[in-house]
Amino acid sequence: MTLDEAAARLAQLGNRSRLEIMRLLIKAGPDGLSVGEIQAHLAMPASTLAFHLRGLVSAGLVRQTKDGRTVLCRPCFEVLTEVTDFLRQECCTGMPARQGGARDAA
Repeated sequence: MTLDEAAARLAQLGNRSRLEIMRLLIKAGPDGLSVGEIQAHLAMPASTLAFHLRGLVSAGLVRQTKDGRTVLCRPCFEVLTEVTDFLRQECCTGMPARQGGARDAA
């Protein structure tokens, strides 16, 4: 995963409504929820939900499938894992020493 891909995916999760949708879908598990079920759980207007789902789908965080007139939304656990793996990729590998050796006071 590139830095740009990670940034785009994390940007989608940086919105409160999208984060609520993702948490709900993760609770539901791999079976997912229909758009109507998401709307009922979150009491979100249909147009607002559609807008946020579009962002999550475009970032690859949610997959949608159609079953007749029902649109089912499922979390993409493998993409979420890729994002967290990207964040942890260089965990505890150490940092190069800085010039001067002292930490900046923040």
